[in-house]
Order: sequence, then C-alpha cells, then structure tokens
Amino acid sequence: MAQWTSAVGASQLARQLQAQQPRPAGPGSRRPPAYRALADGIRLLVLEGRVPVAARLPAERELALAVSVSRTTVAAAYEALRAEGFLESRRGAGSWTAVPAGHPLPARGLEPLPPESLGSVIDLGTAALPAPEPWLTRGVQGALGELAPYAHTHGDYPAGLPALRQMLADRYTALGVPTMPEQIMVTTGAMGAIDAICHLFAGRGERIAVESPSYANILQLMREAGARLVPVAMAEGLAGWDLGRWRQVLRDAAPRLAYVVADFHNPTGALADEDQRRALVDAARSAGTVLVVDETMSELRLDPEVEMPRRVCAFDPAGSTVLTVGSASKAFWAGMRIGWVRAAPDVIRSLVAARAYADLGTPVLEQLAVDWLMRTGGWEEAVALRRTQARENRDALVAAVREQLPGWGFDVPHGGLTLWVRTGGLSGSRLAEVGERVGVRVPSGPRFGVDGAFEGYVRLPFTVGGPVAVEAAARLAAAARLVATGATTGTDAPRTFVA
Repeated sequence: MAQWTSAVGASQLARQLQAQQPRPAGPGSRRPPAYRALADGIRLLVLEGRVPVAARLPAERELALAVSVSRTTVAAAYEALRAEGFLESRRGAGSWTAVPAGHPLPARGLEPLPPESLGSVIDLGTAALPAPEPWLTRGVQGALGELAPYAHTHGDYPAGLPALRQMLADRYTALGVPTMPEQIMVTTGAMGAIDAICHLFAGRGERIAVESPSYANILQLMREAGARLVPVAMAEGLAGWDLGRWRQVLRDAAPRLAYVVADFHNPTGALADEDQRRALVDAARSAGTVLVVDETMSELRLDPEVEMPRRVCAFDPAGSTVLTVGSASKAFWAGMRIGWVRAAPDVIRSLVAARAYADLGTPVLEQLAVDWLMRTGGWEEAVALRRTQARENRDALVAAVREQLPGWGFDVPHGGLTLWVRTGGLSGSRLAEVGERVGVRVPSGPRFGVDGAFEGYVRLPFTVGGPVAVEAAARLAAAARLVATGATTGTDAPRTFVA
C-alpha cells in the first residue's frame, strides 16, 4: 500500500526549485555538486512546508526533464534524501517526502510557537500581540454579566448574535456605508469567514486572483480548497495595487473570486488609496468577479498624520461585488476568535445556510465580549493601546534591523503589523532554516507567494520591542552570516532570553 497522501507534479516542483537562490559558497570553497544542490532544494521545500510531508515526488526521468539535469543526478539526489530521512521509497509505489525521526513536522501555515519554546526562541513567525489588558478581562467580565438570557436558549446562532450583528452594522453605517444587520454574518475569525466564502463561491478548480505577495495562511487555505491561484503583482514599495495588472488578470483569467488586503497589506504594509479602491471595484464588477476585501488591519493606523481612505465597500454599498471581512484578532487579540462578513443580504443568507454543514456558529461568550467592548467604548481604548504597542515595536525593530543588517532593505509602513524585508540577496528559506537554530523564528518570503516567488524576502512582524527587538536582529544577523558563508550545517544553540 502506498504511503503517500498527495502528489507534486514535475513542473510545479521545478518552478519551486528554480525560484530558490543558489546556496552561496564559503570562502575558498566550491559549489556543491548538482545532485547535492537538488537534494538541498527539495529538503528546504519540505522543511518550509511548501512541499507537504507524505507527498509523492515525480519519477526520476520526469523531474530530470523538468529541471534540465541528468536522470543520474536526480537518482543521486533522491538517494541522498533517503539517507537523511527526508524521502522514503517502495518499489511500485514511488518515492514520497518524509521527515527524520524526532524532527518536528513542518508547518504549512504560520502557527505560533508552543509556550514552552518561548524562553529560548524569539518568535517572529506570527503577527499577533499579547492581549491589551485590562480590556480583555473587562470584556469577558462584561460578557459574563450578560450571558444569563442566552444560557436559557440552545446557543446556536448561525448568523451571529443579533446584538453583535446590529453593532457591526451600526459601525459600518457610522463610517459612511449604510448597513443593515441582515448584511452581517459573525464568523469564527477572519479565516472562518474566508473559508466559508471560498466554499460558497469557488469550487475545486476555480480561479482566485490574489495579490503577490499575500497572506500566507489564506493562500494555503485556498490551495487546500482546490483553488487555482492567479497571482497579481503588487506595485513597488508601498504604492499598493498595480491597476494595470489587475485589469489584465480580471479580463484574461476571469477569476471567480479575488482576495485583497487594502488596509496595511499583509505582508508589505501598503495602503491602497481611494482611487485604487474605486478602480478595482469597477474592474471586478465589469469582470463578474467577487472581490473579497480583508479589513483585519484597517484599525491599525500607526502614524496619526496618515489620512485613511474610505472603506472599499463604500464603492459597492449593496455588497453585491464586494464581500468585506473583518476580525477582532489583529486589532484586539488573536485569542478573540471573532470575525465577520459584510455582504448583500442574499449572500449572507447563502453563507448562513451553508454553515449548517460546517461549524454551526461562533462562541456566544466571545461575541458578547466584543459587543460589550464596542458598546462601552472599551474597544476604542483597547485599539488605541494596541496602536501604541505596535508603533513602539515597529520603531524599535526598524532601528535594530538597520543597525545589525544594513544591507537589508525595506519600506516602513504607516500601519499594520508587518515589515516586508529584502534580504540583500540571501535566501529567505535558508535564513528561516538557520534562524531556528540560532534562536529566532522568521517566515521566509516564499510562504507569501505562489510557486516559490519571493525567495529574497522575509517578513518581520511588530511583535517584539526594546531589548528583545535588538536581540532578534542580532540573531537574524548571525543567521545571515552563516547563510552568506555557506556554513549552514552547524548547530548554534539558541540562548535563553528573558525580556
């Protein structure tokens, strides 16, 4: 019986391998032989989670043709991977990826480190801050005080608690986008919202246009739903969307859905201006594409002098073209798994009906907590605290990276939680691999792209500040030195660091 659970095509694997930058050779050393370079490339893809464990690899002849090497080179690379525990084979069943015994399974998304690892590893993998106390505690206490009437019901509210739906509708109306509660569905986080939208609008094989780069976890969600991702390159720096490219993709590819982050884009931090928003909505409407707009970063403006444009849904107030997704996770706390969708009432009804076969509803207590915070003004105070934390962390991280890694480049965003960094020609995948060993966890650029793009980038979130930011930059610099000299096989034990 075959041990593989998925398969990777030769052309797909070749694209991912070709996007990797060559491993630099140390002073006086030679380039590794072709089979070793190929084995290293496949091993990195497995460690990054971009080729899943238990995925069947192409036959030797197929891969040799795709990457333009001899079959002997591929056979030697596969043999090296088998010897290292990254490949298993069986006659008649082929070869499939594996991880050595005792090695942690690679994450395909950006899961946070387990708490027991936080004393020795600085986690820059997840763009999430600690809870803005005392507002979390106050919100939960307020929710407990209002729980009794709901406790006498069955507790299932597939569209969300009526009070929270009304509160969210009122907030959109106050922003100049008239909204009824019937246009709101409360979900279990933004991921739950986008998952529901993908299942309703984009069946397996449907095209979804995505920004390039884009949010890694959403890209993985869409891949696992069977979508065909169509990348649309962002404009340079913080300029936002390239409307010419968007119009071309919408016209030529006719995607069923398009997913964008207009406010402090994850990972680049770009803020789309009002003209870009209007133009993209018009282009999507003309193409018959449903535009999914992720607003999870919209409240995280870190520089007060920056004027925020109108929400994207202001250019489609009925919600027939634009489906807006919001969340408490970034603006408040990742542990508060409350998200929402704003759309036309008929779309909301369809999403609610489909939910009966998914998660049925969102936890009542957390919905009550968010409603209490928004109703009492606690939300605004908590978000103001969150902005201060993120601003201070951003400034500390920017200063530390500029000092420790002067060859790295980036544009400082005016909001959000992420810094998109060019690594001076170094491989982001190798930096991520070595960083784990020197005590800093950082996601590589290819996680945020399609088919191996952005190998020369890493994403750094504004989750640490002060001395921890300085130490994180120092560990990144140590990893960069190891990668730059090709000395990436040693094991530098991470130091324990207490903030």
